[in-house]
Amino acid sequence: MGLFGSFLSKFSKSKATIEDLEQFRQILISSDLGVKITDEILDLVKREKSESLSTAIAASLKSRLTTSARTLKVSSVGPTVILIVGVNGTGKTTSAAKLANHYARSGKKVLLVAADTFRAAAVAQLQTWGQRIGVEVLSGASNSDPAAIAFDGAKRAKEEGFDFLIVDTAGRLHTKSNLMDELGKIQRVVEKVTPVDEILFVLDGTTGQNGIKQAETFAASVNLTGIMVTKLDGSTKGGIAIATEAQLQVPLKFVGFGEAIDDLAPFDADGYIAELLT
Repeated sequence: MGLFGSFLSKFSKSKATIEDLEQFRQILISSDLGVKITDEILDLVKREKSESLSTAIAASLKSRLTTSARTLKVSSVGPTVILIVGVNGTGKTTSAAKLANHYARSGKKVLLVAADTFRAAAVAQLQTWGQRIGVEVLSGASNSDPAAIAFDGAKRAKEEGFDFLIVDTAGRLHTKSNLMDELGKIQRVVEKVTPVDEILFVLDGTTGQNGIKQAETFAASVNLTGIMVTKLDGSTKGGIAIATEAQLQVPLKFVGFGEAIDDLAPFDADGYIAELLT
């Protein structure tokens, strides 16, 4: 990513001019860090000694992040249940598959549930991923009740001793029912069988400040426990991930950085911030 490297190097050699600060401000804004974080970084540039500037900015960014645990909550009695939520197009279904692969590779028994039943492409995509990674995918008829298939998945996961149940939920619905109501319904019916341990929001790293608005909408309706940020390849600057966690105080837990099934890693705050400052 490397948002600030050239400017920090420049500031370490000479005093920042008004023109420098304005150019730097534009870079920070375009990185999707948001106005508040941008202004705080600019204040640091103005008052910090050049040799300690990078350290000060890193500390400032980290201070805005939550202190909540970044590891997934793993159930000790029965399957660990994870609902994957977010709008269509963010990489939600692929993220569900990547997470399933992450745990299947460590020897865990994983069941994927294709509960985005109103979008045939999502069901087919998850089924294809399941075949590739050797993970079973439970799906229902097209346009069937998403909560019903999630309930069936919960029963099966519990009865057959699966370690993880990962449910890909809808990003929008082609019915009169409200999406958030449907997500709440899925959570309720699953919890009739087994507790839901994690509700992970999928954040598209290229979506800009709109990503924060999307996250806030979901957080207002369901109890988000974590964030998975996607599409952090070479063209993405990555500031939106920091800005979203700072706004919601919901921990980033996984980062998707490419299209391959293995392109998923646990979020490391120190490493992520260090890369931004490179």
